[in-house]
Amino acid sequence: MKQFFLTLALIAGILQVNAQIVQENNPTTGDLFSGFTRPLTFNRMIPPYALELTFAKTVHIIFPAGIRYVDLGSADLLAAKADGAENVLRVKAASQGFERETNLSVITDDGSYYTFNVKYADEPVKLSIEMADFMHGWNIENRPGNEIPVNLSDLGSESPYLVRLIMETIYRNNRTKIRHIGSRNFGIQYLLKGMFAHNDLLFFHLQLKNTSTVAYEIAYLSFKIVDKKVAKRTAIQEQVIVPLRSYNQVTGVSGNREERTVFTLPKFTIPNDKQLVIELIEKDGGRNQTLTIENADLIRAEVIDNLTVKVK
Repeated sequence: MKQFFLTLALIAGILQVNAQIVQENNPTTGDLFSGFTRPLTFNRMIPPYALELTFAKTVHIIFPAGIRYVDLGSADLLAAKADGAENVLRVKAASQGFERETNLSVITDDGSYYTFNVKYADEPVKLSIEMADFMHGWNIENRPGNEIPVNLSDLGSESPYLVRLIMETIYRNNRTKIRHIGSRNFGIQYLLKGMFAHNDLLFFHLQLKNTSTVAYEIAYLSFKIVDKKVAKRTAIQEQVIVPLRSYNQVTGVSGNREERTVFTLPKFTIPNDKQLVIELIEKDGGRNQTLTIENADLIRAEVIDNLTVKVK
């Protein structure tokens, strides 16, 4: 009887070893629950990019939009946005010669999601990398079957992809819808070319034209709702509205040149005793520009559903 139990124990040990060998030679298929759930297929996978890092050099990755989120797969990586730049990520190895492969994930302001498989290399070939635009940079055969941009909280239920597409289309169409709102002095002309509305968003198309030979450098631009009339000794009440997105936002315009920008703002209305003021302040200069918009102008914003959206 004792020999019988020893034989059973020996058989069980052999079966366990054989099962381990089978498991090692047959990697997981993703079906972790023996057929009771659907496995993730490759058409649901976002293909990762291959990235090599080293300890003695920094790799810079330039994205087409500002960086909103970064996740490092392990403590072997160090990453941070480059100083003064919203769309440049600097990455390097935290330790010399880390052995195990890890990963890096990035989400940008336009709702794009990027993923990288990261390995260590003594001398990486690619130290400066420019990522393709999410809208135009993917080959159709490399797209996942469920291609969906990431929704960001500041845009609510709106797709960042669609918001970017609307801004780009307004900019490329370059149509003048409004002709009575503008400011002009000292050779600088600032115009509101159009206002558009889509669900809970407003789009402002602005043009800055410099007819002088002196370059115009922008210190800051602000959107704010202010009182139409302010009595003396009464504090001015201002409600600042921060743009959610911008397309082709510039820091200035050279002499005898013009630039245009499209801003996305959360939808709002203006009380009868107030007005929207768009204020453009010149850096170290006095050629400031102010646009005044009444609620009657705002409610006539063109509904974006009637705008023909063009794709490159």
